Amino acid sequence: MDPQRQAALDYHSQGRPGKIEVVPTKPVATARELSLAYSPGVAEPCREIAENPDNVFKYTAKGNLVAVVSNGTAVLGLGDIGPLAAKPVMEGKGVLFKRFAGIDIFDIEIGSTDPEEIIRFCQLLEPTVGGINLEDISAPDCFLIEAELKRTMDIPVFHDDQHGTAIIGGAALLNACAVTDKKLADIKVVFSGAGASAISTATHLLRLGVQKENVLMCDSKGVIHEGRADSNEFKALFASRTASRTLADAMNGADVFIGLSVAGQVSQAMVESMAKDPIVFALANPDPEILPEHVYAVREDAITATGRSDYPNQVNNVLGFPFIFRGALDVRARTVNEEMMLAATHALAELARQDVPEAVLTAYDGESISYGRKYLIPKPFDGRVLFHVAPAVAQAAMDSGVARIQLDLDEYREQLRASLGPAREVMRWMTSRARQRPPRLVIPEGHNERVIRAAAEMVEGGVARPVLMGRPETVRDKAKSLGVPLAGVEVTFAVDEDATRERYAEDLYRRRARKGLTLNEARQDMLKPLPYALQMVKLGDADALLAGIESNYPEVIRPALQVIGVEEGVDRVAGLYMLAIPHRELLFFADTTVNIDPNAETLADVALLCARFVRDLGIEPRVGMVSFSNFGSARHPGSAKVAAAVQMVRDRDPELMIDGEMQADTAVDVDKFREVYDCIRLQDPANVLVFSNLTAANAAYKLLHRLGGAEVIGPILLGMAQPIHILQRGSTVQDLLDLATIAAVDAQARSGQN
Repeated sequence: MDPQRQAALDYHSQGRPGKIEVVPTKPVATARELSLAYSPGVAEPCREIAENPDNVFKYTAKGNLVAVVSNGTAVLGLGDIGPLAAKPVMEGKGVLFKRFAGIDIFDIEIGSTDPEEIIRFCQLLEPTVGGINLEDISAPDCFLIEAELKRTMDIPVFHDDQHGTAIIGGAALLNACAVTDKKLADIKVVFSGAGASAISTATHLLRLGVQKENVLMCDSKGVIHEGRADSNEFKALFASRTASRTLADAMNGADVFIGLSVAGQVSQAMVESMAKDPIVFALANPDPEILPEHVYAVREDAITATGRSDYPNQVNNVLGFPFIFRGALDVRARTVNEEMMLAATHALAELARQDVPEAVLTAYDGESISYGRKYLIPKPFDGRVLFHVAPAVAQAAMDSGVARIQLDLDEYREQLRASLGPAREVMRWMTSRARQRPPRLVIPEGHNERVIRAAAEMVEGGVARPVLMGRPETVRDKAKSLGVPLAGVEVTFAVDEDATRERYAEDLYRRRARKGLTLNEARQDMLKPLPYALQMVKLGDADALLAGIESNYPEVIRPALQVIGVEEGVDRVAGLYMLAIPHRELLFFADTTVNIDPNAETLADVALLCARFVRDLGIEPRVGMVSFSNFGSARHPGSAKVAAAVQMVRDRDPELMIDGEMQADTAVDVDKFREVYDCIRLQDPANVLVFSNLTAANAAYKLLHRLGGAEVIGPILLGMAQPIHILQRGSTVQDLLDLATIAAVDAQARSGQN
């Protein structure tokens, strides 16, 4: 068997068969929770909904639930394979809805080819779901079904086979015309294929500005022209007054070819006959009408797109339907109308013109991606699509009068970011706070490509005013090669700052002359980016420092402690990570970076520093002091120091909820162990875990990140006299942005800004 085929079969069959499951969103672990989830507790939301039907969105999943409905009569690349064979495709659709937009689905395969039966079935689903995604239903039935459902139903109905390619292909065409300086009103467009997708795409292009008289559509019998008597009512909409009778005739002098038919329909000779800068969208799957390399062999000036991921400009429907439904559901739209589809197209086209973040480049093996002939539409794994398309669709729904509720678009974008998990919710709050007074943030490794990208995003997001240390021409050349704008980013080079460097050296010498530092050594230090940057913060020329992307942690923290020192009343600094685990509240792990084998006093300091940070986030800390022992169950100096630290913390902060020493599972599931250890003082599971040594803390957060799917933000350095934060070597651009935002909030808090 072909290895690729076997891999696909294994993927779908191994473990639990299929690709989806139903996962409860509320705990059902105790008798009490069961009584709330079902009888008798379930009666209360039922009564509320009976009294006010809109409460269904408050008490049930309807507002985030879509039915993916198909009868399997036109499965992409496979044809009429029936409802059973179509089920893997519909499950896959559900995976994409959930992965890209957080939308839950029921996949429903209908054993009927009668349009009236399908219409009636979908109408009966209206109380259950917030929207219906029709999928893989053959033409012309799909037109009739969608039109009637839109006419009679009060929820969004969307046939992705018709409109998905239209919306994404339309965005690609907008940008292809822009880079070739073609005007939509002037271009000649030829279609190969006259099914649901082709007709919908052609219709959508007319909305975008293509002229109907400039569109030629070909089916298996040739050009659809006014003299043909065998066209159905939908094809007849694009019957042309033309002498062209074959696809080859139609493509002669054409600006654009859009293929939605079958492989091999287009020859190189046809492409050769096209106009200057031909735009060839060969979208048949899995094999296009003509391969891009065959196009380029005869036309170097061509722009190509396919439906495949192994070529540039993939027209992939996943860029559309999850985000269209996200926006439609969130304003409780009654339908998906033309205005919403146009909004999605323009949002995708606009996003492709923006700088591509490092997180997207990483998802595509670091390949160079920038707006142009090889990049007309965003990549499927570009997380920004959610924040661009869904708000655009929501806005269009509100503007066109089909939305039941109104949203503040700025707040909505932030809510979408927060929907990615509890860590994003906290970062949303921090971002909002940072924007109130963005600090002057110095970063010593200014030549690093990720630092340059992050600095530009800090300016764009308004969270910081970055100062990059480095030779200005080197930094600017790298930024130019990356396509990253440096507007708003300051670049400074210590070697060029003679007067400032001397002032910094003299200050450092005065403070450390009795600790073995000479003035000459201080002057030499000030030629180095990190010591110079630390002095910028120390003397108030910068508000905060972010460093360490190219260094080991100790290489940064040692000079930071020497130059900056710890804050008043603190004996030890500590490192903290925020961990967001699916379906759990945010957790905080310490000490993950600094204290290798802390004594009881240091553990107490760490716990108090963490508790203060968590309180500053508006979260009530519940501290679990973690050991291998539960409340003296194993007597050992290691567990005894943890128990002693707990008592020290209680003496210093009697209001803080803290307990230990306790094992990790006891800390995060106190209800389960309460009968065994009735001395537990925590009323709810711990959200701050302080580990007995660095090995345990560091291993725990990294294992949860790598194996448990936890999103990790940090490390956050607590206890420094001024805002100093140290990256882990190899941090991503997102890591830099997160820590820069934390540094901004830290700087505000220290300056008394709220």
